[in-house]
Amino acid sequence: MKWLYLSMLLPVIAVAGPEQSPYSGQQSRPIKALSASQVKAYLEGQGMGYAKPAELNHYPGPRHVLELAGQLKLSASQLRQTRETERRMKESASALGAQLVELERSLDEAFASGQIDDDSLAGKIMQIAELDGQIRLAHLAAHLEMRRLLSSEQIVLYDQLRGYGSRHSREDHPSHEGAGHSH
Repeated sequence: MKWLYLSMLLPVIAVAGPEQSPYSGQQSRPIKALSASQVKAYLEGQGMGYAKPAELNHYPGPRHVLELAGQLKLSASQLRQTRETERRMKESASALGAQLVELERSLDEAFASGQIDDDSLAGKIMQIAELDGQIRLAHLAAHLEMRRLLSSEQIVLYDQLRGYGSRHSREDHPSHEGAGHSH
């Protein structure tokens, strides 16, 4: 009986073949570590989730504040400052992103050519990590600016409009200084 079972199972195993790596197909990427959409996001200074700790803890992002400007009833001054904050953030993040993409390309080329050793590997990785941190800082700093710019009521409304719940009260938002705040 055991042999009958094994003889029936063997063709199924043979057809399934070896399991493919999750990296299968990525060997043809120009930069192996980055997808085309990641390269585009870095070059455009997109958020890529870098500011989640801020966004999900009542520190609005400038892009989304601009999208919700009418509903948040931004003043002319708030609108102008939000646009400037977003412009600076994107300018900084995209410039840093371009550097990061080039370093990833350089790392990929070093491995492809076999021209990499422990020291050059460590140097490239540390540079990439530094740029990654600077990109995250650019995004998080913009959220800090928005927190100072908006009133507590606008922040609560922002959270509601973004789908982060409606149970937030003013007590959920520590006091913060800046134009437009009413406490």
